[in-house]
Amino acid sequence: MADSPYTKFDDSKLILRDELAIDRTVLANERTLLAYLRSGVALVIAGVSIMHFSNEGWFWAVGVACIPVGMVAGIVGVIKYRRRNRAISAVRKKPPSELLRSSRGA
Repeated sequence: MADSPYTKFDDSKLILRDELAIDRTVLANERTLLAYLRSGVALVIAGVSIMHFSNEGWFWAVGVACIPVGMVAGIVGVIKYRRRNRAISAVRKKPPSELLRSSRGA
């Protein structure tokens, strides 16, 4: 029974419910990052495909515009992920008294 995954919460600062809520938030943050990256890659691939298969000038311009927009989407996703991850880590390290005060609005 000592190898239970929940043994680390016996003397922890946060209770199990709080740890699991933080874990869900971490996973949601990772899903959001993956969505940004997926959108960025799709835009880059769409831009390259449009440029390769189009004969019209304006199609080519749309393809050229998709590539940097896709790269920016990926970069924005990484920046947002890192900021949110730092905030989550800060909450995990707070003592329980500070968490109670901040949740009550004091």
